[in-house]
Amino acid sequence: MPYGFLDTLTTPSVEAAQSDNGVRDQWARFAGDRASDAFTEAEAAFIAARDSLYLATVSENGWPYVQHRGGPAGFVKVLDDRTLAFPDFRGNRQYISLGHVRADDRASLIMVDYPNQARLKILGHLREQSLADDPALAERLALPDYRGRPERALILTLHAFDWNCPQHITPRFTQAEIAQALTPTMSRLKALEAENAELRRRLEDRQGDPE
Repeated sequence: MPYGFLDTLTTPSVEAAQSDNGVRDQWARFAGDRASDAFTEAEAAFIAARDSLYLATVSENGWPYVQHRGGPAGFVKVLDDRTLAFPDFRGNRQYISLGHVRADDRASLIMVDYPNQARLKILGHLREQSLADDPALAERLALPDYRGRPERALILTLHAFDWNCPQHITPRFTQAEIAQALTPTMSRLKALEAENAELRRRLEDRQGDPE
């Protein structure tokens, strides 16, 4: 049965490494069905909640390159069950990833949900798209309240995805997530401060009363 993500990445050298570590038979006999060439609602929801990703490409001289991309939560859009897109914001203007995919469009993404210790790995073919030439896509990717301005869109056609195990993902939280978690505590603190202020006022009034 297929395991689309692993099948793509398993080369003879990978098989040898699996054999060296005593797990080749485990994967050779894999009887599950993990075909993953279409996003489901689970992947779409996960992607829509992310505010960052890691993008890997390979240069023409064989060197891998990994780049962090970020934006407000939801900056990556699932256009359909085999396509996602995100704005390519202006950065340091080295254009390394862009240059790589012009020569070899294969790319890999990793998206991580740190609080819930989950990660999604994606293999696909990446291409650039002028936003001026595709107003509908430009509107869909628009982030009017975000400071970054896109120079183009990057569109990935899915080849396969895989969910990673949660081991070794250290929970981390954004300022917004911490603020949300602390909202009940802060509300209670304000209520206690107001109560203390009122008690202090009453005590001072009582001390100021004539005998």
